[in-house]
Amino acid sequence: MKRIFLFVFLLPVFAIAQVTQKTRPKPKSNTRAVVKAPVVEGFVINGEVTGFPEGTTVALLNGLTGAPESETTVKANKFQFKGKMGNPDFKIILFNKQPPFITLFLDNSIVKVTGERINIDKAKVTGSPSHNDFEQFNNSLEPYKSVFTNPNVYDSAATSNALQILKEFITSHTNSYITPLAVIRYNQVADDPIKTEEMFNLLAPQLKGSPMGVYITQQIAEGKSNGAGTTLADFTQADTLGNPVSLSSLRGKYVLVDFWASWCGPCRQENPNLVAAYNKYKSKNFTVLGVSLDKAKQAWVDAIKMDGLAWTHVSDLQGWANAVAQKFQIYQIPANFLLDPEGKVVGKDLKGGALERKLERMLK
Repeated sequence: MKRIFLFVFLLPVFAIAQVTQKTRPKPKSNTRAVVKAPVVEGFVINGEVTGFPEGTTVALLNGLTGAPESETTVKANKFQFKGKMGNPDFKIILFNKQPPFITLFLDNSIVKVTGERINIDKAKVTGSPSHNDFEQFNNSLEPYKSVFTNPNVYDSAATSNALQILKEFITSHTNSYITPLAVIRYNQVADDPIKTEEMFNLLAPQLKGSPMGVYITQQIAEGKSNGAGTTLADFTQADTLGNPVSLSSLRGKYVLVDFWASWCGPCRQENPNLVAAYNKYKSKNFTVLGVSLDKAKQAWVDAIKMDGLAWTHVSDLQGWANAVAQKFQIYQIPANFLLDPEGKVVGKDLKGGALERKLERMLK
């Protein structure tokens, strides 16, 4: 990124030097004309804003942590920041210590920010190649922002288009510091650590070691923990009639192993989503196996009937000491694993629209 920027930056200077040489008198044989190229050693942010009172404070904040990094004031509708970036990164320009604010992706370049107080969050930012990538990224996803802002409502076409745009951006910007953000978004929608890792592996080494790169590495590791690609160990517990049911007896189907309890409010709130998914996909080789962390059998059975949970349920009625929950380190509910017909985990803790997104892609 830096090499590309410097090359573009130097082109006008080189052209001017050539024209100047043509119009100058020919130098003496023992002298040479030397043209020094400017070197960008840091960043300069030149702000031109209207509507702010003289002396309004302007702060430059770290875009990831919100920590202040520099502060100045508005003078004659202008402000300026200078500094040096190690790597391109998110920054926020905050006026009078309150939103709205300007978001930009900053690198070591000369940046111009222009806007007005009434809609300062829409200020124009020019001069930063990294910010240009950032705007391109945001604009490409604008038609599909509901995929990220409202994950409980599943739109198959929008999700598919968003994933394709993210994939194209990642593969065509492998050296851009914006791209880790695209990988994070990809993981959010795809909910597949294996595919996310494939996208992540395309990034340049310096991006993998960036703060966002480290975060992605952690997300992939968490996704793989009892996650994608592993075979969930078999178990057997009794159903509501006391008959033993093994997980392996459902092999050949897509199975959602759902950990819940009658006394768990969030579980009961999530049950309508499970019922909807079950009814929609049960004819497409999908089922649910409920594992209850109840102690009272009657409360368990009553909740199954009340919530209309028409799939197989098992429990040892030991509450949090349920042997299966202990085996898979279930420390909070609701929790679930989605298994493919071979018993391998293809999803974990899928709730609301996330479960339907996953099933829609797998059970087309």
